[in-house]
Amino acid sequence: MISLLLVDGHEVVRKGIRALVGSEPDLTVAGEASDGLEALRLAEETQPDVMVLELMLKGIGGLEVMQQLNGRSLPIKTVILSMYGNEVYVVEALRAGAQAYVLKDSSADELLTAIRKVAVGQSFLCSRLAQRAFDAYSRKNMQWGEDPYEALTNRERQILHLIVQEELSSALIAKRLYISRRTVEIHRSNMMRKLSVKSHNSLIRYAIQRGFLPPLDENGDDVDRASRKIYSMSPV
Repeated sequence: MISLLLVDGHEVVRKGIRALVGSEPDLTVAGEASDGLEALRLAEETQPDVMVLELMLKGIGGLEVMQQLNGRSLPIKTVILSMYGNEVYVVEALRAGAQAYVLKDSSADELLTAIRKVAVGQSFLCSRLAQRAFDAYSRKNMQWGEDPYEALTNRERQILHLIVQEELSSALIAKRLYISRRTVEIHRSNMMRKLSVKSHNSLIRYAIQRGFLPPLDENGDDVDRASRKIYSMSPV
């Protein structure tokens, strides 16, 4: 029996996965968490075989959850289940220790395959990402080596994502990460210097060019927001 910890900020996603797992005789849900801190607590408490994890979480993000689990030497395999399919997210997740990456608009069968594969020590990427993402992760070419993003520390990357994706102020980032506002400002300053950007607007433009944010249409709206599908994990 493969035990699972479901970590996602949206209850409807967790319920969908639980319903899917309920029809599989070899899978069981050991617990659910809605944020990163709760995920760490439940991981220690339930010791699941596999964690199905969203990257964007309250408290601490999915990447930091994986890093902390690695630091605690917990032998938990990780399947990332996310709406973010940009190469950057996939590569960062793999580098942080994820064994599988599945997009939320993938089929239920792909998620089940991912869970079973990582449980026995194998890797898996959903069909939309497979060749592209593994190529990006394995080839350490000059393009990656010259990218200033590679010079950022884990904390600087985390703050970058909180600024451009969640539009948080330094004060709110400090509260989210349990650090001082002054520390956030230092990380932000160092991050902007490394990326050679001098304003918030320049940082947003970098995020769009790098793929952290979807492109804007001529009215300045997120072109993907209206078209994103609500993911259903119900058995088919």
